[in-house]
Amino acid sequence: MDELKELAARIRELREVCGYTQEELAKELHIDVDTYRGYEESAADIPISVIYSISKKFNVDFSEIMTGVSGKLRTYQVVRAGQGQLADRYPGYTFQNLAYHFTKKIMQPFLVTIDPSDKPAALVQHDGEEFNLVLKGSLIVVFGDQEIVLNEGDSIYFNPTYPHGQRCNGDVPATFLTMIAE
Repeated sequence: MDELKELAARIRELREVCGYTQEELAKELHIDVDTYRGYEESAADIPISVIYSISKKFNVDFSEIMTGVSGKLRTYQVVRAGQGQLADRYPGYTFQNLAYHFTKKIMQPFLVTIDPSDKPAALVQHDGEEFNLVLKGSLIVVFGDQEIVLNEGDSIYFNPTYPHGQRCNGDVPATFLTMIAE
């Protein structure tokens, strides 16, 4: 019974984080609103097909909704400014997952400015997940010998267990917000 309540809570949290009311989601899933409300209360009678439809709707792994165990971000994802979509997308979380997962994490935000004259820092590794948003200038994020250029408004979400580092790109300092989620 507790597992069903936890499943219902995960479905409710995902719906809320993605900005849907019960009525809106029920309509999109072609389910009676009262029936859908019952799913979110206990999940006792929720069909697997509905859980699968919810996972596809919000781009969250089906097994994660079922078990509550999140998959590991394997590489990285970039969101380009003003495009509202992923670019250079590699296997891992989608942008909607980011909001959902970050509600469950302890986040440490830092504001970092890197000067063009700064020597590149040594590549580092740490646990958790990392999010960088460029606020000013241009930033290069390095993964081993691979470099990803981010301009103002671009962001990257990645698995920091891979050796990585950041350096300035260009002649003006680069300022970025970084969040490390543990």
